Amino acid sequence: MGLPLLSLIVFTPVAGAAVLMFLRSDDAVRRTALAVTILDLALCVAMLASFDTTTHEMQFTERRLWVPALGITYALGIDGISALFVFLTALLGSICVLASWVAIDRKVKAFMVSLLSMQALMLGVFCALDLFLFYVFWEAMLIPMYLIIGVWGGEGRVYAAFKFFLYTLAGSLLFLIGVIVLYFNGGETFDIPALTAQDLPFPVQSWLFFAFLIAFAVKVPMVPVHTWLPDAHVQAPTAGSIILAGVLLKMGAYGFLRFSLPMLPEASVYYSTLMLSLSALAIVYGGLLALAQDDLKKLVAYSSISHMGFVTMGIFALNLRGLQGGILQMFNHGVTTGALFLFVGLIYERTHTRSIAEYGGLMKAAPVYTAFLALFTLSSMALPGTNSFIGELLVLSGGFAANLAVGAAAVLGALLGAAYLLGMYRKVALGPASVGVRFKIRDVNARELAATLPLAVFVLWVGLYPKPFLNIMDASVEHLLVQVHAKGSGQ
Repeated sequence: MGLPLLSLIVFTPVAGAAVLMFLRSDDAVRRTALAVTILDLALCVAMLASFDTTTHEMQFTERRLWVPALGITYALGIDGISALFVFLTALLGSICVLASWVAIDRKVKAFMVSLLSMQALMLGVFCALDLFLFYVFWEAMLIPMYLIIGVWGGEGRVYAAFKFFLYTLAGSLLFLIGVIVLYFNGGETFDIPALTAQDLPFPVQSWLFFAFLIAFAVKVPMVPVHTWLPDAHVQAPTAGSIILAGVLLKMGAYGFLRFSLPMLPEASVYYSTLMLSLSALAIVYGGLLALAQDDLKKLVAYSSISHMGFVTMGIFALNLRGLQGGILQMFNHGVTTGALFLFVGLIYERTHTRSIAEYGGLMKAAPVYTAFLALFTLSSMALPGTNSFIGELLVLSGGFAANLAVGAAAVLGALLGAAYLLGMYRKVALGPASVGVRFKIRDVNARELAATLPLAVFVLWVGLYPKPFLNIMDASVEHLLVQVHAKGSGQ
């Protein structure tokens, strides 16, 4: 196209944030932020329209020397594994702006600047082809997310923000040590494709695997380093929860796909049973915790732990169906759980309570709201015809092929998901009228519908016709599996 497309995608939100600094009206700030995120989304659509699904090679690559003495470059590129997440990040960015239109009524400019900065850094993570550049984006994300939770969150926002920051910073420091070790053992380069081509000794791979595991496990999050997530979700504003569930949790799984599997293939194969076991634990434990919740946000937060367990199970099944399902579930989880957090936020704005026990009769009071809530609830429990069904089916197929006991545990987790999600919907929408009478709830308006419809479209599109989404990743997934099994088996 003759344009530095990925740089435009990554830095359009930064330019937008700079423009916001000169605006005085909150209304102008909101409108400009929305226009910037829509422009960024349009650039991502253009990127997908030009994406070549027949190759595993990096596309739209850009390379510039940054720190020549250390071999650090400004290098961007995407393949079939990262393309969907670049698009998802831009899509959820515009939805976050719409979701914050009324909910954020103080320090609006600072909030939108933080939101756009966060979007740019997340996009940079998915596009970076230099390990040092990746780390800069990865680490810098902590700052705007910390501010979003700590400034605009609920009553316990300071505690939740500090806990989020400390957990993720601890993981990031281990990741930094791993990056330095990888640099000196991989030919003193930070170039990700070059590091992927290296054949490291197993002891080095093993050490790096666990260093990366802790860093990525905190982000996913995996049990037992998951305890920051419910606090962060409960205290974060709606947009913060959407970002956390929709994109930030994907960073850990993306790290496994971009670093652990291709760079540490022998260790990945050797420790795959451990990873499958941890995934099964997250699926069942997260489901049991969700089943015990009476707070809507906590229920959805704990369900995220369970659903991300399916993602890591698919990744470390180390077969085609599992890996395809894991990546597709990363995208699906961003859509579905992002939508559920959006709807929790919408009802909280009306009632100022998240207690499931205080809801009931919403179907009569807000029929459009409850209809969309039903769609996203059924998607979260992987009903056939919705997006999560395809991804979960592929993960279960790959999981059973890899380990029968792990596959059986995943089925139990799916049953728990149906139990807590259907129980929640029955109480909120179908139970005796309570909030619907007491608060005179209004139904969704045009702005809220604009934020909801794109997510509903992807729930049905992926559920009924997943081929375009699988085509994007196929060549890259097949190449990754060839790399893992060829090097991992010592061939």
